[in-house]
Amino acid sequence: MKLTLEALAAHLAGQLLPAYLVSGDEPLLTGEALDAIRERARAAGASAREVFFIERGNAVWDAVLQAAQSLSLFAEHRIVEIRMPSGKPGTVGAAALLKLLEAAGPDLLVLIATDRLDRDSQEAAWVRAVQSAGAWLPIWPVERARLPQWLRGRLALAGLTADAEALALLAERSEGNLLAAKQEIDKLALLLPRGSRVGMAEVIAGSTDAARFDVFQLGEALRGRDTGRALRILASLRAAGTEPTLVLWAVLREIRAAAAEGPRAQRWIARAAAVDRLAKGLASGDPWDELAWLALELTGTARAPLLAPMRAEAAART
Repeated sequence: MKLTLEALAAHLAGQLLPAYLVSGDEPLLTGEALDAIRERARAAGASAREVFFIERGNAVWDAVLQAAQSLSLFAEHRIVEIRMPSGKPGTVGAAALLKLLEAAGPDLLVLIATDRLDRDSQEAAWVRAVQSAGAWLPIWPVERARLPQWLRGRLALAGLTADAEALALLAERSEGNLLAAKQEIDKLALLLPRGSRVGMAEVIAGSTDAARFDVFQLGEALRGRDTGRALRILASLRAAGTEPTLVLWAVLREIRAAAAEGPRAQRWIARAAAVDRLAKGLASGDPWDELAWLALELTGTARAPLLAPMRAEAAART
């Protein structure tokens, strides 16, 4: 079966399944889901747990199967937990996972944690075997539009409420980094009495800008002609050490999508070529400044603001 994060608590209140696969790139949500499954298993009598980290090589798979086959002298119910950086265990690993899932049952819970599965991995035989024997729980990042509501729910769990402006600011400062959002809410819960209402002043005083962005979010900002957000994302990517060539790839995608705009698109392509030369050290200058000017043109800003604020934000994040 396939589970959702929203249905997990109700599911775990019922019968525990022999196998679970939790996949996703959001550390907070995947970690909490794994904790909930482990807690339910401990309540069912699982007092032994073995964890295997799969990196490279096939030797560890033999140890995984031996752990599944061995009998515990002290625990009737055991957990074998597999942590893989991706959903591609290789031929040997996939075969081992199928054997492990065959052994899953009342005395053995198989718990597999991976990063987000791509389309090919989702169709793998071992993933289908998990869904046959137990459940697959894919976890997705909280979208920007849903983030204020997610924060509202987390604040409620901490005994706090917040006005719309405070939620918007907290969302802006924690976008793409739910772990930082949780830490900020935990901090507010320590500083304020239970039942308090959080306003802008409390968020400003108690939180820092911990938002994280990727190049795909930059593309969304460019498509939406959101100049301020595009420049903020560029500053964040620069501070995080992202290669300018990777950022340029995302920008070029948007330029190609706007190719019908004729002469303007040709001007954008010429500026993108200049960014490429700067990034490769073939010309003198800062590729990030050129990327910022390119973002301004793509978002249709009539008068370019100074780039100093972007540089200052990048410096503050380093």
